Amino acid sequence: MGRRFLIAAAALAALAAPPLVAQSSGEDMLVIAHRGASGERPEHTLAAYERAIDAGADYIEPDLVATSDLVLVARHENELSDTTDVAAREEFADRRRSKEIDGQMVSGWFAEDFTLAELRRLRVVERLPSVRPGNVRYDTLYQIPTFAEIVRLVRAKEAETGRSIGLYPELKHPNFLLQSEGIDTVDLLVLALREAGYAGADAPVFLQSFEVAPLKRLAQRTDFRLIQLVASEGGPADEPAKRYADMVSPAGLAEIAAYADGIGAAIPLLLAPDGSATAVVADAGAAGLAVHAWTLRKENVFLPASLRLGTNEGAIGCDASLFALLAAAGVEGVFADDPARALGWRAGAAQPGCATPGGAR
Repeated sequence: MGRRFLIAAAALAALAAPPLVAQSSGEDMLVIAHRGASGERPEHTLAAYERAIDAGADYIEPDLVATSDLVLVARHENELSDTTDVAAREEFADRRRSKEIDGQMVSGWFAEDFTLAELRRLRVVERLPSVRPGNVRYDTLYQIPTFAEIVRLVRAKEAETGRSIGLYPELKHPNFLLQSEGIDTVDLLVLALREAGYAGADAPVFLQSFEVAPLKRLAQRTDFRLIQLVASEGGPADEPAKRYADMVSPAGLAEIAAYADGIGAAIPLLLAPDGSATAVVADAGAAGLAVHAWTLRKENVFLPASLRLGTNEGAIGCDASLFALLAAAGVEGVFADDPARALGWRAGAAQPGCATPGGAR
């Protein structure tokens, strides 16, 4: 992947130059449907993805884990009890396990302990029922989708609408699955994309991970655009000595540019408590990296205190104002649980009782 090494060399040279912050109204910001339209339907269901596509999302984002028979399926985590009815299934009671995953002991039912045929017997439920009670009405209507089915949905909707619909998959716990379970999700994903006909840096595909080694392997094996995910705390599970805080320093971003095309950053890394931009966006731009922010959500519980309306955690707050702050910071894409709302803010819609998308609250 020679182009990434050229970018890295340019980034190192650029560190001496003063960073520039791109000012934007958000008109060009990518809207990435976070687990589909997960604010409207249970996450990682074909219904959530189709809802997002119909709203006009630029990309849909499936989190990928694998079954014991090596099929990629979409789940937020490989542990299934938060998003399916597996705990109520007596036939699978003996599958409950405890596993150490990325340094944490987790108990429950794990996708990699089920065949696809067995997973098909489970039904999906809303992960955040107290925050999103409206989604509970859809509990048990849907199955866990495979990545191949998600691709088929995208292809069908592209044929229906005549527009390109991007894929933005995330590999979940790839190091754990490889080292502890012998399942190589990097290989599975590369093969799946190849079989689906996706190829090249111009394909409507971003691949993302919180870990480093899987992205470096993908950089060697594909030309797809790669995104290093970074959180507000901790570090990549496959490199315990690294901290995300160091990875978003100018030197750390230059290292990322050697194998990736951008970062997917938690919003607190990008915005200071007063809503002003931190240095991360400008520093990433100086390193030749795109910046995508996660996650724009409408409910008060997920918003900064200054952008909440009322005291009910599940009530809708000022997500338009948060979108505007991200746009002003120069962010190039945003993961959104409600892509229809984000697309409205991108188009300049106003939110009653909140700042307009043109300025901060």
